Amino acid sequence: MKGLILSGGEGTRLRPLTHTRAKQLVPIANKPVLFYGIEELAAAGITEIAIVVGETHQEIRDAVGDGSDFGVSVTYIRQEAPLGLAHCVLIAEEFLGDDCFVMYLGDNMLEQGLGEFVDRFEKSREQTPSLMDDAGPSRAQILLTPVNNPSSFGVAELNADGDVVNLVEKPADPPSNLALVGVYIFDSAIHEAVRSIEPSARGELEITDAIFWLIQNDYRVSHQLLDGWWIDTGKKDPLLECNRLVLDTVVRRLEGAVDDASKVEGRVVISEGAKIVNSTVRGPAVIGANTRIENTFIGPYTSIGDECVVVDAELDHSVVLEGCRIDGIGRITDSLIGQHVQVTQSPERPQASRLMLGDHSHLELG
Repeated sequence: MKGLILSGGEGTRLRPLTHTRAKQLVPIANKPVLFYGIEELAAAGITEIAIVVGETHQEIRDAVGDGSDFGVSVTYIRQEAPLGLAHCVLIAEEFLGDDCFVMYLGDNMLEQGLGEFVDRFEKSREQTPSLMDDAGPSRAQILLTPVNNPSSFGVAELNADGDVVNLVEKPADPPSNLALVGVYIFDSAIHEAVRSIEPSARGELEITDAIFWLIQNDYRVSHQLLDGWWIDTGKKDPLLECNRLVLDTVVRRLEGAVDDASKVEGRVVISEGAKIVNSTVRGPAVIGANTRIENTFIGPYTSIGDECVVVDAELDHSVVLEGCRIDGIGRITDSLIGQHVQVTQSPERPQASRLMLGDHSHLELG
């Protein structure tokens, strides 16, 4: 089985941050979102992976390389324009060949591992024909989760046997509350499907249309219900929530220097070369390599990237990317701050600030 990770999106919902970086490389607990997906595929035994890339292709290539750091082999496929998820399958056909594959959206995060999802699909196809029901082997498997607002998602309708019989994109009258999560498994039948469908009203080849084509042509589409949380990290608040959930799993590790005037409380990672001076870091939190925290309170659910300087400040529930300087600021909360940002003190300051700043910004708070 192969892997296909989709990382060509423009990240419009995370602008201005994504004007200058790939949305899939925004960090969660100081690790790019994309890396979690690669690691999940590798853990499921999938070592041949293609990554579909767009305008940010060079940044993603530089970050991931040939995949050897993850124990996989990575091929890059350029998508010249965002023409839909099914279009990604279309342009990846040469790489995929006749193999089954997992398609994974590069900005999604799942609590559930992929191993059981893959095993279930493979075992269903190992049955002898005499043991299969009339519908035959599954040709696609999708991951579903109940949601409170199904009209905002692609929604699946199931029959009594648990097979998918209909898919509707953002329906006004949803047939169920089961939304599609951004992980799919397909066999080679999907190639005929993506060649057979037409672009949607928004000019894209929709993967929901391709899956529905399989159903209409009597191919079996099965499903599994998601175990645990799923977050699309394409917006600030969901990204911060995902950072919170991942930080809840960190194991305390102190590799940097903490002076006697400082307190490090709870599940905190202080990376190599970091210095904590006359400060409190209350976990869960992660402090990046060679970062200096001085006269500062770092509250729970905060990730500070590498090579940052934070002085005379208070932060909580925030993600700060590498190379930032935050100096003399009151309380910063619920914020996403890009690379090499400077946030400095103005003569009059508020008690709390809510920020979303692009790379290389310089903001004075009054």
